[in-house]
Amino acid sequence: MLILDVDGILTDCRIWMDTQGEWRRFFSIRDGVGLKRIIESGYKVALITGSKAEDIRARVKSLGIHYLHEGNLNKEPAYLDVKNKSGLEDSEIAYMGDDYFDLPILRTVGFSATVPDAMEEVKEAVHYITLRPGGNGAVREVSDYIFKYGAFNTSLPGRAE
Repeated sequence: MLILDVDGILTDCRIWMDTQGEWRRFFSIRDGVGLKRIIESGYKVALITGSKAEDIRARVKSLGIHYLHEGNLNKEPAYLDVKNKSGLEDSEIAYMGDDYFDLPILRTVGFSATVPDAMEEVKEAVHYITLRPGGNGAVREVSDYIFKYGAFNTSLPGRAE
């Protein structure tokens, strides 16, 4: 299973307000293709985000993401819920996050990843730092590794030391 934070991982952290007064984010088509590939090959995908927004729910629906927990700054209860519902062990789960809220999960899962502009403490805690930035192919990069290797490999290029 791959679990993702949204802002800073699936997006570049920028938001804008549309003409109806709704906050919106930019999502990468490449990330979406990567997620579709691993979903179609049998992996489960979940999002755990502190945000609560219609654009996130629409993205989840369009990609066929299995689990969504929104409005959770304390992400541990959401992680435990997804883990319990999936029946997977920590060692069978990968997580991508970029901020302090993500640290407890990043330190728990079998494979953890972040983006180059993540908080320093996060970069020090993960197995892998992507070459691509959040919202611009970072999720695709990790999805491609998962698809290619079929398991989490903590010795990939870019691994945090």
